[in-house]
This record gives sequence, C-alpha cells and structure tokens, in this order.
Amino acid sequence: MPRKEKLVVGLDIGSTKVCAIVGEWLNDAVNIVGIGTSPSNGLKRGVVINMESTVESIKRAVEEAETMAGHEITSVYVGITGTHIQGSNTRGVINVRGGEVTPEDIKRVQDQGRPSVIQPDRYMVHILPQEYTVDRQDGIFNPIGMQGAQLEAKLHIVTGSAATVNNIIRCVQLAGLDVENIVLESLSSAMAVLTEEEKEQGVLLIDIGGGTTDMAAYSGKNIRYTYVLPVGGYNFTYDISMGLRIPFTEAEKLKIEHGTCLVQEVKPSETIEIKSFGTNKVRTIERDILVDILNLRMEELFRLLLKNLKQNGFGHLLNNCSGIVLTGGGALLDGAVEIAGDVFGLPARVGEPHNIVGLADVVGTPMHATGVGLVLYGLEHPNGKSFKAKDGNMLGKILERMKSWFKEVI
Repeated sequence: MPRKEKLVVGLDIGSTKVCAIVGEWLNDAVNIVGIGTSPSNGLKRGVVINMESTVESIKRAVEEAETMAGHEITSVYVGITGTHIQGSNTRGVINVRGGEVTPEDIKRVQDQGRPSVIQPDRYMVHILPQEYTVDRQDGIFNPIGMQGAQLEAKLHIVTGSAATVNNIIRCVQLAGLDVENIVLESLSSAMAVLTEEEKEQGVLLIDIGGGTTDMAAYSGKNIRYTYVLPVGGYNFTYDISMGLRIPFTEAEKLKIEHGTCLVQEVKPSETIEIKSFGTNKVRTIERDILVDILNLRMEELFRLLLKNLKQNGFGHLLNNCSGIVLTGGGALLDGAVEIAGDVFGLPARVGEPHNIVGLADVVGTPMHATGVGLVLYGLEHPNGKSFKAKDGNMLGKILERMKSWFKEVI
C-alpha cells in the first residue's frame, strides 16, 4: 500500500553551513521537495558559540526551503554532533509479566538499562537496541510476542551535554520552530547512505563534516560504537592557510579546485598560483606542497579514528567488517577513499543518499547525507513535538524529563 504523505523537515546545523531539507514518502522512496542552505558562523564543532548568528542562519535556510517546497515549515528534526556526544553500551534485564513479551516489556527493559550511563548533566539522545535475549536465547531483534520468563536487552545509549543540547534547541525555537526530535548525525547519515546488507555484515561509517568527523560502527544491523572526532574539513583548510601563508578563503578555494590527497597523481612540474596575506600579489608554488598537506591531514584523521576504536575495545569489529563508507563534504576530497582503505585495511567507498526522488540531483551528494537522513528518520519515527517554540526554560524541561526516567524504572 502507498505510504501516507507527510512533509518532514531535517535541519542540519553544521559548523560551516545550515541546511534545511523537506521531504515526504512517495511510495517507497523519499521525495525531496525543498532545500535551503545558509552559511553558518555560530557553531564550532557542534557547540553554539553565537546564538544570534545561529538563529539567523537557521531562519535563512528554512525560508529558502519553504519557498522551494511551497509549504510553511513549523517544526524540524534537528541533527546533533560534537565532542560532548558520548555512546555507551549497557544491558537491561527484567522479568516478563504474563509470560509473553509485550511492547511494555520492551520499554521496561530499556528503562532498566538507562540509569547506569546517564549522569545528571547529560541528556539522553537515543536508546538504540542491539539485540535481545529471551530465556538465554540470544540474537533476537524483535522479541514481541515471544514466550518467556526473562527478557534481556543489549543497548547502545547516546547522551549529550544537557546545556549544549538546550542551546541548540533554544536557537531553533528562537527561529520560530518546534523541535520534533534531536537525532545523532551519524545515525541519520547512516540511514541515508548505508544498505541493509552492509549493516548486517558490518560496516564503519565515517562522516567528515566541517568541524567534526562522526564515526558509527555497525554489526548485525545495529550500531555497536559511536564516536565524534573534533577534526573536519575546517582543519584541512586551516592547515593550507597556515602552511602556505594565505587567507582562509583562498585556502578553501585552493582545496576545492586543486586539492587531492594522492601524491602520485601530481606531476613534478605542476604549479599553482596563490595570493599571499594582505596583498593581491600572486606567487607560484609547486602543487605537491598542497598535496602533501592534505595527504598528511587525511591520513592523520583516519589513524586517530582507528586508534580510538582500538583503545576503547572495539577493534575487533573490523575483523568482520565489509568495509568503510565515507560521507559528508570531506568525503568529496580526491583520495579520501584510497587513504581510508589503506589505513583501515578494508574496502572503502563514498556514501551518497539513495532511494530518493524529486530533487535527487541536488541532495544526492555526501554533503547532504545528514539532512536527507534526518528527513528519513522523521518519516520512520513520526513522534510528537518534543520541544515547542513557546516552551520557556528548556534546560529545566530537559532535567525534569531526565528525573522522570529514573522514577519510571522498575
């Protein structure tokens, strides 16, 4: 049967740009009907540093998306990232009431696993089930309706700084919008670019954004590990700017027009022209200087991710991993796939949003993976408005909600 149409808006508030994407179900595909973008100067690595600037960027992006879609936007699903994000694996165990697992039992076992990883200053972004066990029978993904006396759940719980989440929510509210839900950016990107087969076999998603790089490791269909590295495309441009002593804007242009991470692709005689700080004078340098900078930074980024994975006890996930999927704007840098493959010792590819129609030629790129994924998340999880624009003390509301979690645990 055709899916019921409902417009959903994903709002990706990044360090370099704010992007609003509007979509709906069209049979079994996501029909993108509007998109709006605006430069972002109010966030740094997922943290609001200028509320006024962030609010204005949100307004501009949403207004542009409204005009293209021909619909008023009143609420959004908001992506979140940053080093304040933490992922933890935990377990919950309960006795089944009535001898048959019900949706209420699922809620109770998830509630039972929450308190051990949530501190008073943390906001719970997601509870992501990994698998269930019913009376010692493990490897179950949906136990509802099964007979048993005891239910155990392995969970991946994602939390963020309550204050940081509050500031992001408040910026969206000040732009006149309700927040339907807060969604981890690597989760939304994964929904847009990964296949079900990759998730089942095992895959490592690496989303290289402007200020951060998000990593999510999948195995057996579900997330096993998440991590946010405070390094992104901005760092590549900064390195070029400082290394060549040129303005940041000139460095960004140079990265896009002449950048590659593959030293072997550059001929010894190749040169490029650059403008120095504080002058319009043009000077010539060898292109391999630029390439060396990008090569070193890209390799360092992947080695930091690999080191983090191993240090936290998840290096074994690579043993049964089908490969690496790169997405985000940084994935477009020539040579990123090759270096990722070399560092991790696995096949690698660029991940683009799939199963989309409408403005697919516009949003079907790695840099729009998060925005498209937020739309898909909203379509598949049509929850009520979590935070309305008229709400006042959002931090107080978040803390009250967290207190209620502990009271609910049985």
